[in-house]
Amino acid sequence: MGNAHKRKKQPELLRRTLLDCAARLAVEKGLSGVTIQAVSDAAGVTKGGLMHHFPTKQTLVEAVFGDFLEQLDAEITALIARDDEPKGSFTRAYIETVFTDHEANSIYKEAWAALYATSITDPALRCLWSEWLRTRLERYSDTDHEPHLEIARLAADGVWVAYLLRADGDEATDLSALRTRLLAMTRKDFSLG
Repeated sequence: MGNAHKRKKQPELLRRTLLDCAARLAVEKGLSGVTIQAVSDAAGVTKGGLMHHFPTKQTLVEAVFGDFLEQLDAEITALIARDDEPKGSFTRAYIETVFTDHEANSIYKEAWAALYATSITDPALRCLWSEWLRTRLERYSDTDHEPHLEIARLAADGVWVAYLLRADGDEATDLSALRTRLLAMTRKDFSLG
């Protein structure tokens, strides 16, 4: 940290580093381990340098949550772009992100898990999630408004919560078969009756 004041200022790079360090700490120590001191130490900056970008722990946590929502949005948008069937495309992409291999992207999934769990009790994070989802549902209302698509999204949410609550290595269900069934619900030839 002694050279922190001599570094060339790169605010966007520093902001990205701070977000990444906070996410990594959330995985390693839980959200309680994401402190101003711990993140500034991990990033090699002063607390003042961190607080220039994020004045409080809450603003930092909200920024990390927002960053994950942006990553989720980019992933969903890319999946929709590759989908040849417009009807249900948002729901399919949403389901696919839930079933993405947890090991292949573990730092992302584990940090997202810590933040998601916190969002249950944190009104600000719940509001960010609700607003993100409401905006997407409005954006894709022409293709993803039917009740069976909502059922499929809610079932995918249940899979995600089950993943969060499982003991390490404990797979209670065949995720591949479940993924296939949920995706089938999103196709135009699917019928609830």
